[in-house]
Amino acid sequence: MREWQSQTHVKWYCRYHVVIVPKYRRKSMFGTIRREVGEIFKELCGRVGLELVEGHVLVDHVHMCLAIPPKYSVANTVGKLKGKAAIMIHQKYGRQKNFVGLHFWARGYCVSTVGLDEAVVREYIRTQEEQEKKEEQIQLKY
Repeated sequence: MREWQSQTHVKWYCRYHVVIVPKYRRKSMFGTIRREVGEIFKELCGRVGLELVEGHVLVDHVHMCLAIPPKYSVANTVGKLKGKAAIMIHQKYGRQKNFVGLHFWARGYCVSTVGLDEAVVREYIRTQEEQEKKEEQIQLKY
């Protein structure tokens, strides 16, 4: 059963599937950075008042299922997460990993609402890396 959340004058259940990519879609998230990015997003979601329902960091993009309260704009929330995460990544790793300028994330993002199929979306986020590896193997055969 769904866990409805409430604020003073509203009961809500808002889930969003968000995908963000690094600048120029570089394959820059591997090893320790990959683990750190996940921890950074968990920490930031806690600070901002969001719930990170599900998340997975791949080499060239990040999938997240976020519970964003209706009082916050999705665009502003994702922008804030990307901006603060970029600052934290640069503070920790600086120029040693060849990040472009002081940017880490591309300008855009992909978002879709998660309705009744939340379990399907969460499973997709978990298995995305395996699916991409299978697709790459199929492409290499041809």
